[in-house]
Amino acid sequence: QVQLVESGGGSVQAGGSLRLSCAASGIIVSRANMGWYRQAPGKQRDLVAVITTGDRTNYADSVKGRFTISRDNAKNMVYLQMNSLKPEDTAVYYCAPSPVTPSYAYWGPGTQVTVSS
Repeated sequence: QVQLVESGGGSVQAGGSLRLSCAASGIIVSRANMGWYRQAPGKQRDLVAVITTGDRTNYADSVKGRFTISRDNAKNMVYLQMNSLKPEDTAVYYCAPSPVTPSYAYWGPGTQVTVSS
């Protein structure tokens, strides 16, 4: 069974940095396109970064140049380095394969990121 557990969130001031981690089991992250998603209060969950099986990365325009997704195949983990954080980055962050179907049932607990101005 797929299990993804996110960690590393917290409260920071605008301009600060955080590094999120995603520990995976039941899925080999090197064999899947993996993504980081975020959901702000009252909004839908959006994809913000993807790393492909070929190590290509893609980012939402809103985070491009500030966030970096990476993967440690030996540890079966996915990371999101977030720099120059803005209040609009405030959300719960999740990792999951990309893309996910509407019936995807393995969302982890997420990790809360709060950025104050």
